[in-house]
Amino acid sequence: MHIIMITPAPEGSRAGNRATALRWQALLQDSGHRVEVKTDYRGEPCDLFIGLHAWRSHSAIKTFYQCWPFRPLIVALTGTDLYRYQHDDPEPTHESMELADALIGLHDKVGNDIPSGCRDRLVTLRQSAPVPPEKWSPGPPGNDFSACVIGHLRSEKDSLRAAKAALLLPADSRVRIVNAGKPHDERWSALVRQEQAENPRFSWLGELSGEETQNLMVASSLMVISSLMEGGANVVSEACRAGVPILASDIPGNRGLLGDDYKGYFPAGDEQALARLLRKAETDAEFLAALASQVTRLAPGFSPERERASLEQALNLAIGNCAKRRKAASPSTK
Repeated sequence: MHIIMITPAPEGSRAGNRATALRWQALLQDSGHRVEVKTDYRGEPCDLFIGLHAWRSHSAIKTFYQCWPFRPLIVALTGTDLYRYQHDDPEPTHESMELADALIGLHDKVGNDIPSGCRDRLVTLRQSAPVPPEKWSPGPPGNDFSACVIGHLRSEKDSLRAAKAALLLPADSRVRIVNAGKPHDERWSALVRQEQAENPRFSWLGELSGEETQNLMVASSLMVISSLMEGGANVVSEACRAGVPILASDIPGNRGLLGDDYKGYFPAGDEQALARLLRKAETDAEFLAALASQVTRLAPGFSPERERASLEQALNLAIGNCAKRRKAASPSTK
């Protein structure tokens, strides 16, 4: 099929939506489809349309539906769709969901967080990551205990929470926080530079390439994902495939990937609880090994083959539901 995929993230961006769009483009093209990734849509014909982000891509989604009402439409739901915009600006967000023949959710608990009438059109897709050439292994006991924080610096990610938690640790702690990501705006740029100047346990590397990010992850003692909202962060997939232990905020987007029995959760925004977990991971080798074992067991669920199969499931669901709509709209014949 000829597929058009819309994403709000511009070409050249390392934002999650752009990375997702390019990965899906490659996976779908491997399956024989022709896929165009666009940031602007003006009614061009295609066999199937995928809109990443219900709220940000609402205009494009509505344009496609108005121009081609009986061609299949898929909407992929992001964290801000689920946990911000469907509450703060519900009309366009929910309209995008309602127009879709299939919805893609990126973690196992998305069905709990969307209108009940949309749940039968939901496909759960776990974003994939490659197995890195080198996998995580615990560092020598005498070295710094480094915790990486990877992702754009912005409020939704609560990006400096780990840095604040590290300051609560005792003087003999070896914990160091290493942050890699691009500031969302000038405010975040000022905040991260101030933190680096004032916090001896914190360093900021700026935005890294994919290979540099992977190298940072496997060289770290663990990864912290402190987000206040997540649609299903690809960095979790990457850590699991690399065997990197994770300390994660206790939110649906993390529980929906790591499972309810994961041992490394802390209450979102609670730096004291995070400090306690950092100290436990630093001083309790069995706890750190248990986290590593849990993420390693989860790793097969984040394979490209699984993600490609989920994409094809979404395509088939959208095509089937679109055909039902078309039949229901046709004049009945005897």
